[in-house]
Amino acid sequence: MSGTEVAVHVNRGAAEALEATSGTLETSASFSVLLYGHETPAHVHCRLDGDLERIASLGESNYYVEPETVTRVPVTVVADAIDRPVDGRLEVLTGYGSESVSIAVTVEPGPPGVDVDESLAEPTRSEPEPTAFDRAVDRCSAVTAVEPATLVVLALGAVAVGVAGVTTATIGGPVATAGLGIVGGGVLVALFLLLQ
Repeated sequence: MSGTEVAVHVNRGAAEALEATSGTLETSASFSVLLYGHETPAHVHCRLDGDLERIASLGESNYYVEPETVTRVPVTVVADAIDRPVDGRLEVLTGYGSESVSIAVTVEPGPPGVDVDESLAEPTRSEPEPTAFDRAVDRCSAVTAVEPATLVVLALGAVAVGVAGVTTATIGGPVATAGLGIVGGGVLVALFLLLQ
């Protein structure tokens, strides 16, 4: 049921009185008539007239409206079955037809329907298989899930080993080689302690 509604006041100010808040209604969907009861109870009859009868229907046609209550009258409209506007009237009667109010209703065609088949539920393309490089990166990222500070210490250790290696190659001799071993051992010990 759409949010479109039209209100009719029943027995407001006088017995067997009807008063619609609007004389026209344009819609492209189902709507409701709200019967507002006032001073005395009433039997109200609703009917559709004109071409509106072809595309709309009432659940019931007779309603008992008590004072100080609101009675909802659903009007079901099938607007997707039409391709041009349909005009008609909704009539609300009381007092065995002695009092009536008529509301001109225009039903516009609804938006075109969309056919959905089961192929839309299937993915149109699957995820590509990861390459060997992607798998290696995933493994490395899982292994190297360490804190940034550890990575900084590791980088500085690599620089220290590089400088010690260049120095050993340039100067040569057993002292330079021993210095390279000490720097390399220190970096390994620091790395071991950080990863624990």
